[in-house]
Amino acid sequence: MKKTISYWVIPLLFIAFFFPSYASSKPLKLTYSNFFPPKHIQSVLAQQWCDEVKKRTHGKVVVEYYPGGTLTKSKQVYDGVVNGLSDVGMALFAYTRGRFPVIEAVDLPLGYTSGVVATKVVNDVYNEFKPKELNDTEVMYLHAHGAGLLHTKGKAVRNMTDFKGMKLRGHGTSALVIRALGGTPVSLPMPELYQSLQKGIVQGALYPIEVNKGWRMAEVAEYLTMSTSIAYTSSFFIVMNKGKWAKIPADLQIIIKEINQEWIGKHGKAWDESDRAGLEYFKSKGHEIIELSDAESNKWKKTVAPVLEDYIKKMDKKGFDGKKIVEFVKNSLASYQ
Repeated sequence: MKKTISYWVIPLLFIAFFFPSYASSKPLKLTYSNFFPPKHIQSVLAQQWCDEVKKRTHGKVVVEYYPGGTLTKSKQVYDGVVNGLSDVGMALFAYTRGRFPVIEAVDLPLGYTSGVVATKVVNDVYNEFKPKELNDTEVMYLHAHGAGLLHTKGKAVRNMTDFKGMKLRGHGTSALVIRALGGTPVSLPMPELYQSLQKGIVQGALYPIEVNKGWRMAEVAEYLTMSTSIAYTSSFFIVMNKGKWAKIPADLQIIIKEINQEWIGKHGKAWDESDRAGLEYFKSKGHEIIELSDAESNKWKKTVAPVLEDYIKKMDKKGFDGKKIVEFVKNSLASYQ
C-alpha cells in the first residue's frame, strides 16, 4: 500500500515544483481600485483592462474592479496598493503632492494641447528616469489628460486682475499656478468639486475640458477661459502591489505587460475624444468661452514661469538635477507637438 502511494506522490510533487502555474486550477484573484465613476471613459478603460487580462491569461488572472472610490478614496489609492488594501490602483500623482517629485515635472504649466501627447510625455519621463519614488509598487503604465484650463462660476476671468479674491480648486502644480496668477487655491479631489462649485465654496477650477461632461461640471461652471499658453496636465498611475505581481507566473507577466503597452494609447486617445465631447456639452449649456489675446496669454506665461524655476530649485536641494528633468519634459513635449 505504501509503495502504491509513493508512485502517485512523486509525480505530483514534481509537477507542483516545476510547473506551479499548472499545479493549481484556481485563478489568481486581484482587486482594482479607481476613483473615477463607473461610466467615465477612463473607468470604462480600466474595466476593459481587467477583462483583457482575464481573457488573455485564459482566466488564470482575474481582476475584480471597484470604481468610484468604493475600495479606497482617491488620495488613498497609491498607499492602498502598497499596503495591500487593493492589488491594483489608478489615481493622480498630484493627490499626494511631494511624494512623486520627478513625475511632478510633467504636470508643470508648459502649454499642453492633447491627452495623446501628455500621455506620451509622462511615459517618456518614467522610462528615462525610472524614478525611485515608484519603487514600492510595480508600475503597469501611466497616462495624462489634455489641456488643463480655467473654468469659473459667477465671474468670468478675462485678464489676470480678475483672479483677485477668487477661490479656485487646484491640486499639486495647478495650485501653484493659481497662486502665481493671484487666486487662492483650494485642494479638493474631483468627486467633491461639483458640490463645492454649486455651494460657492470655490468659484472655479483648473481642469481638462472633458470634466464638463465626464463629471457633469458644465452643469455648475459657466465660463471657460482658454488659458492654453499655461495649460498643464495631470498624470495618472496604474500600479500593482509588488507582492501580488511576484505571484504571477513569468509567462503571464509578459502577457500583462503587452496589454499595458496597448492601453497607454487607448487612454491618450480617450482623453482627447472626451475633451471634444466635453467642449460640445459645455457649449450646449449656453456658456461663454473666453479667448485671451496674444498679449494677455504671454503675460500669463511669464507670470507662471517662477513655478518652473521653483521646481528646479526644489529638486536641486533634494539631490536631483532639476533643470535636466524639466528640459527633458520640454523636449519630449516639443517633439510631439
